[in-house]
Amino acid sequence: MKMSRKISASCGVAALTLAMLTACAASSGGNTLRIGATATIDSLNPFVSSSDYSNVVYQYVYPHLTEYDTADMSLQPSFASSWTESDDKLTWTFTTIPDAKWSDGEALTAEDAAFTMSMVLEYQDSATGQLAGFLTHLASADAPSPDTLVLTYNEPASNVLAQMQQFPILPEHVWKSLATGDGAEIASFANGAPMVSGGPFLLNKYEKDQFALFDRNPNWWGQTKPQIDGFGFQFFANDDAMVTALKTGQVDMIGATTPATAVQSLKDAGMVVQTAPSVGFYDLIINTTAGKTRNRELLDPRVREALEYATDRASMVDTAWLGFATPGSTIVAPASGWHDDSISGLPFDLDKANAILDELGYAKGSDGIRNADGHRMAYDLIFPTEVNGAGDRMFQVMQTGFAKAGIEITMRKMDTDSATAAIRGADGSYADYDLAMWLWAPPVDPNFVLSVLTCDQRGNNSDSGYCNADYDALFAQQAAAPDRAARQEIIDRMQQVAFDERPYIVLLYQDVIEAHSPQWTGFTMSPLVGSVNNLSMKTLLSVHRAS
Repeated sequence: MKMSRKISASCGVAALTLAMLTACAASSGGNTLRIGATATIDSLNPFVSSSDYSNVVYQYVYPHLTEYDTADMSLQPSFASSWTESDDKLTWTFTTIPDAKWSDGEALTAEDAAFTMSMVLEYQDSATGQLAGFLTHLASADAPSPDTLVLTYNEPASNVLAQMQQFPILPEHVWKSLATGDGAEIASFANGAPMVSGGPFLLNKYEKDQFALFDRNPNWWGQTKPQIDGFGFQFFANDDAMVTALKTGQVDMIGATTPATAVQSLKDAGMVVQTAPSVGFYDLIINTTAGKTRNRELLDPRVREALEYATDRASMVDTAWLGFATPGSTIVAPASGWHDDSISGLPFDLDKANAILDELGYAKGSDGIRNADGHRMAYDLIFPTEVNGAGDRMFQVMQTGFAKAGIEITMRKMDTDSATAAIRGADGSYADYDLAMWLWAPPVDPNFVLSVLTCDQRGNNSDSGYCNADYDALFAQQAAAPDRAARQEIIDRMQQVAFDERPYIVLLYQDVIEAHSPQWTGFTMSPLVGSVNNLSMKTLLSVHRAS
């Protein structure tokens, strides 16, 4: 990690790197938790960010009406202390915490929630589209009193409480001036540190791709106060550096990006290693945009089917994850509780892969690579550096299998911002790329991961450019399903559509693996990104030095 500035002599919020934070923590009794990660914060603006750690920031800095109990994944009160639902399921009334304040002393009320939701609805076709999926069928949000929020829906909404767990409430006095004109300022707002906070911690210092430092928020309205003085993220360029930092005491824990190959050595070094099934998955992303400018054979579902037959998931699980993963199938992971168990990923079968491509008339050339419509079936694959390590080994397995089917893939490594830009294209048309490999760590409720494949998410969360009106209709139906069973049936149909059309080939469901020093305790695992996640604030409220 580069240190480009001189460091203030004082500790706490003035410390500008975790290396310096280490010394500060030691001198103050070591009550600041230092977290290492290889995945980074890509933005502090919730309308443009997509990384897991950006969402972790929002969980601890912004209020949410509900949160999960990570012990049983039930939804519990958070900034909303209680709620009621009308008989027709069209009106939800939330009672919020009274007398709450933002970190700058301004009143934090239900009016901030109503403002945030109204802003998202107003600009959902442009600047705020990325969060609009959490407000499906919402007609209006109003605050008739400082402690009362009323949400009115056009259709009955079946997953309101799960949606509110993912929806950050923003300070109206910070964002209101941006919500003008076409809303362009909303998306361009840096929202940099120090951020106005309504959660248990304040983000005080941040250097992109390097570190983020948090202190306790003295105005935190919650009954449970943090036991630590603060925490910090240090972002490492690779897994080896991150693991070494934990072993040498530079950081106190490493998150869900802990590599499977390091598990035994971490245990041998005396570290505590925890694992759990995850709602996350690695996927091969196939550009299915109708306006694709080249290599249009990838628009044929049969070609994509051949790619899946040429994918050796079992080898990926064994070689890249050492068994800390399971082969993938649908975009809804088993750990979510919404997975359709009747859908199995296609087996690794090179004979079937080759037979499909032969039937399509794509003959192999002298170099073993097939030709399609006058060009070689050779594709660049966008590979964000945040999936280095296990992802590299998974790519090698995939590259070998594809080559035996007559298809050549070449890795193009780039940082996350560049990868996103390359996928969307200069004009947001998704027209220029062929393949990508990435991962998702979506919320437990499947609404978000299902929304990624809707037409509305092109230019927002979509990375495949997929657009299917029938799929979109099912998405709207599942959000308005009258009960869990009805919703499950619709979600199963959506999983089948996505599986059959293959904008994604889900490679595997990776386990959450994290490790921490035995000098710390109080970590609570979850199926998302480990104990420090955007499902619940529990870990960083309960973690403390071991006695």
